[in-house]
Amino acid sequence: QVRLVESGGGLVQAGGSLRLSCVASGSIPSTYAVGWFRQAPGKEREFVAATEWSRGETYYRDSVKGRFTISRDNANNAVYLQMRSLGPEDTAVYYCATGDNLLTNSDFTQYAAWGQGTQVTVSS
Repeated sequence: QVRLVESGGGLVQAGGSLRLSCVASGSIPSTYAVGWFRQAPGKEREFVAATEWSRGETYYRDSVKGRFTISRDNANNAVYLQMRSLGPEDTAVYYCATGDNLLTNSDFTQYAAWGQGTQVTVSS
C-alpha cells in the first residue's frame, strides 16, 4: 500500500516561492495520478494540481495556473509542487494524494492514499 509524506511547507512573504515535496513509500501504480490539494481554515479541501503518474499530463485549478508547477520523479516516487507569486489566499495545509480515480472522482475519501499535510502560510 502506498504511503505519502509531504514536506517543504513554511512561512513566506507575499510574492515569494516555496517548493513542496511528496514522497511515496512504495511504487505508485502506472494507472494512478498524484495530486495536491489544500485546505484553508474554515474552508473545504480543494484541488490544486495533479499529474498522471505514467503519462505526466498535468492539471491545475484556475487560480494557480501560471504560478504553480507540478512535476514528478518516477524513479524516486516523488511529486513536487513549485509555487511562485504566493499570496495570502494560498495559505492552507497542503496535502498530496494518489489513486486511480483521482482525476475522475471528486469524493476525496475514495482516493487510495493521503499524506499528513504540510502547512503553507503566506504573510501579506
